[in-house]
Amino acid sequence: MIVLISPENDIKDEIAILHQLFKNGLEYYHFRKPSKNLEEHIAYLNQIEEKYHDRIIIHYYHQLINQFNLKGIHFQEQKRIDVLENGSEYFIGLQMLGKTMSSSFHEPEVLANCDIEFDYHLLSPVFSSISKKGYEGRGFDVNHIDKPIVGMGGINTETIAKTIQLGFEGIGVLGGVWNAENPVESFKKIKRHCKEETTK
Repeated sequence: MIVLISPENDIKDEIAILHQLFKNGLEYYHFRKPSKNLEEHIAYLNQIEEKYHDRIIIHYYHQLINQFNLKGIHFQEQKRIDVLENGSEYFIGLQMLGKTMSSSFHEPEVLANCDIEFDYHLLSPVFSSISKKGYEGRGFDVNHIDKPIVGMGGINTETIAKTIQLGFEGIGVLGGVWNAENPVESFKKIKRHCKEETTK
């Protein structure tokens, strides 16, 4: 399982690159653009071919799941604490049938003790981040946690094998694709390595 996080700020040819990534098998695209308002979120989604909408997980403006055929919604750590721990009222009006729900974590213990059943959990930073300077990796070993966990932070072809050994079911990528000279080729290479490691 490969989760690709969108670049925080728009980059040149981003939508064209994204379409190429979808064509090359990207199935989990986390649409995370904190500086975009609701209208800008809608405009961004409208640029993406409709047939790929069901591969997009949205971080902000969860109500857009009713307007677009998205894959699911994601809760940043603080949003999870603010919303989900106050009960299920948040989901009233959200058409969540058949949709995924995931959340970000930064401590394995918090993840292990979380009572909410997420489809998968993003845990970071496993290795020192490629996209965030000074974000030091912590080498989390999650073999003892019986939940689907995706490792994030410093994931590239060199660190995939170690990530799988540490007990992660999938990898989350941001800088390893978007900071590459050729994002599509980088994704294909990461995908190949990931398949090799998970089928050993």
